[in-house]
Amino acid sequence: MEVIDAIVLGIIQGLTEFLPVSSSGHLELGKVILGDNSIPKESLLFTVVLHFATALSTIVVFRKDIWSLISGVLKLQWNEDLQFVSKIALSMVPAVIVGLFFEEQLEALFGGNILLVGCMLIVTAALLLLADKAKNTTKKVSFSNAFIIGVSQAIAMLPGISRSGATISTSVLLGNDKTKAARFSFLMVVPLIFGKIAKDIFSGELSYESANITTLSIGFIAAFVSGLFACTWMIKLVKKSKLSYFAFYCILVGIAAIIYSLLN
Repeated sequence: MEVIDAIVLGIIQGLTEFLPVSSSGHLELGKVILGDNSIPKESLLFTVVLHFATALSTIVVFRKDIWSLISGVLKLQWNEDLQFVSKIALSMVPAVIVGLFFEEQLEALFGGNILLVGCMLIVTAALLLLADKAKNTTKKVSFSNAFIIGVSQAIAMLPGISRSGATISTSVLLGNDKTKAARFSFLMVVPLIFGKIAKDIFSGELSYESANITTLSIGFIAAFVSGLFACTWMIKLVKKSKLSYFAFYCILVGIAAIIYSLLN
């Protein structure tokens, strides 16, 4: 893999992990538009490195929140911090179930199914438009909300459905405060990312023999820096009800994908 490829892939991972445009959907579109041979195939090790970078960028952005949660949990009391962590754990259940029992069925959808990607991008756009019109509240995420948001995260495994877009929109549509919705959405994915990384490491499928430290490092830095930018920017956009910009983008790309699939 060339250095420029590592930079591009890192930036794409960092931005699309947080911006509501669906990284999986864009990857599928890119494969079709540029051709499979035009996009460098990421090794599992490189993928793990990029995901670790975006998880780390989330931790940096929410470092004060995370430290407060850890301190609160260590008190071993049923306080607000322990309740929040419990909600995060509850939200992970649907995605874990889908990942463990429907992995093959899910992977089958990632085969250049542009019609599906286009339709799911339209669904993402609809969610973003609805969330943008939601009224501002001060409501916190409840346990029942956490599970429902977790279901939306599991559905977002489909190519074309944005994880951040689906989870933030679902939370806001449930009547939660927009800033709290974004905070919960970004923090809830961190354990899943680390869990997926651990699964890949212990599966024995990672290959270190042909690892290029230079490209791995550059990809990591690109994903980390772009992730910091995207995460911080996204929080501000949600608070200011600016998700409609991404909705219009998803509509345009979704329609283009549908037309392309029907003509080919």
